[in-house]
Amino acid sequence: MLRRLRRPALVLAPALLAVSLTACGEDEGPGTASGDELERLEAVEVTGEVGEAIDVEWEGRMTATEVETETLVEGDGEEVATGDKILAHIWIGNGYTESEAYSTYENGQPETITVSDDLSPVFADAFEGQTLGSRVAVTASADEAFGEAGNPQLNIANKDSVLVVMDLVEEYEEPKPKDVPPGRLPNLRVGPDGPVGFDFSGVPKPEADGELLRHVLREGKGKGVTQTSTIKANYLGMVHGAKKPFDESYSGQPAEFSLTQVVPGWTYGLSGLKVGSRVLLSIPPDLGYGDQAQGDIPAGSTLYFVVDIISAK
Repeated sequence: MLRRLRRPALVLAPALLAVSLTACGEDEGPGTASGDELERLEAVEVTGEVGEAIDVEWEGRMTATEVETETLVEGDGEEVATGDKILAHIWIGNGYTESEAYSTYENGQPETITVSDDLSPVFADAFEGQTLGSRVAVTASADEAFGEAGNPQLNIANKDSVLVVMDLVEEYEEPKPKDVPPGRLPNLRVGPDGPVGFDFSGVPKPEADGELLRHVLREGKGKGVTQTSTIKANYLGMVHGAKKPFDESYSGQPAEFSLTQVVPGWTYGLSGLKVGSRVLLSIPPDLGYGDQAQGDIPAGSTLYFVVDIISAK
């Protein structure tokens, strides 16, 4: 339950952003295009304000080979550098079928992208020499953009052409937990073997755009936890007003996992604490599961956790 899950669009991001190393045979794709073949941006018209809705009109089937980048709108922000974390909207189109393959614009939630050598060439080129506030278009063949396999996850065959439009919205600011008194969070109910749930009496229903709240019930004296630590922990999680936890480990065995592989509220909420600590967390939807329902967790839920940090490495 603690694995890092995101909104449906964002689930695709790690796979589509990374360099593809999987080989496959020649696949020309299920062409359904109706227009003439046109080179790169001659085949398409892109309109709309940077960071807002995007409108893409195809004039014909797009042809492209090596990766080429064109700045459609030059922003007036800072120049992007390697290692920066950037909030960016992404639109990906299949130039062979003249269709949208992926977009973050519909849900209004840009991706957080770390500019690094791990990005596939089609994304790496989109950042090189660009400034925040820019809109950039990248064209390429799918094998040049994503590797020899193309991107089957997006239904882009390896010999299709690809159009990527990216709005470099702003630099990402990491959320910081707000340490609050216990009255801001539900009371913890504890049984003979440890926590069994929360009492939400007197705790108002959380706002969808709430903050990451934290209260340390017991401060440990062990090793400090970082955002990249692998920790062993016992935990229990509930949503507001629930009668029982949606997940817990106290009745079984502690869980071990990297803080790079869990919901962001855990990554930022536990970072800086010490082994031996017991902490309460209130995680807003954008740092939890967003608008994606997960089992007994409704979409748009604030997540309440108690976490006992047993070890870290």
